[in-house]
Amino acid sequence: MDQKRDLVSINDLRREDVLEILRLSRDLKERLVRGEQPRLLENRVLAMIFEKPSLRTRVTFEVGIFQLGGCAISMTQSEIGIGARESCHDVAKNLERWVDLIAVRTFGQEIVEQLAAHARIPVINALTDGEHPCQALADLFTLSERFAEVEGLTLAYIGDGNNICCSLLLLCPLLGVNITVAGPPEYAPPRQVVSRAQRNATQTGARVRILEDPVQAVHEADAIYTDVWASMGQENEREQRCRVFQPYQVNTELLRHAPRDVKIMHDLPARRGEEITDEVMDSENSVVFDQAENRLHVQKGIMVFLARQPALAASPRTRPVRAGLSE
Repeated sequence: MDQKRDLVSINDLRREDVLEILRLSRDLKERLVRGEQPRLLENRVLAMIFEKPSLRTRVTFEVGIFQLGGCAISMTQSEIGIGARESCHDVAKNLERWVDLIAVRTFGQEIVEQLAAHARIPVINALTDGEHPCQALADLFTLSERFAEVEGLTLAYIGDGNNICCSLLLLCPLLGVNITVAGPPEYAPPRQVVSRAQRNATQTGARVRILEDPVQAVHEADAIYTDVWASMGQENEREQRCRVFQPYQVNTELLRHAPRDVKIMHDLPARRGEEITDEVMDSENSVVFDQAENRLHVQKGIMVFLARQPALAASPRTRPVRAGLSE
């Protein structure tokens, strides 16, 4: 029997996996627009564990599994106490007897990794300090809706080398998307992530650049992406970060150096007036709320993709997943 699959990191995906997830997501979105909700995960149960607050992640996962015929259970870290009240091993071994998938939104990447290592069912990284793979996949899906072909596009990420920056760095080159990151050197993405991104780029001919100058970064960009300067858990650094990152605000002045039709992206929540101004976020070029909507469709695609793996299909808790989207 093939080994079960997880989405702990973008590194868990091959190029063909990404393309299949995007294909599933597109099909499911088109069918939903037509009023169809194929019950591809009928009677399946998703357990969601939240250590960090959530709007988009919780709603889109709960609505997504419901539209696919399943249901979700939401739990907080204070209820479970992973690593304190109970070990990751024991939490995983309990959940695999009751549910079919696990989605975890937490601080430490190691929590998701340990749950995935011990659980016989798929584990999805719904955000950690290290990565945000669901968001990055939704972002590339959004670009694929706006451009005839994503291969050859250039994405300029402006700001902190945080979790979403890392996931974008790993994902973009797999699809042949050039990515440029511009930010203060002391807040650059981790070297090991950049190194892996550059290796991914050799497979597709994509370009990976790490710069300091935001003007240079946006000069030939098809899309400009930004995120908050202080993520959850960094609130005590916010004042200092605001001073350091002020030259990296995405505003009309920066956009004067970019192509007129450049797309504006943000994974939300946004601190309007800090990393991005109102006039830019609410402009006709903005696809910010398209990104948020597409979290629903892409996470449905991710769940269907993982649920089709032989290891899950053979589990006594599950039933075989239908082979296609047609009923």
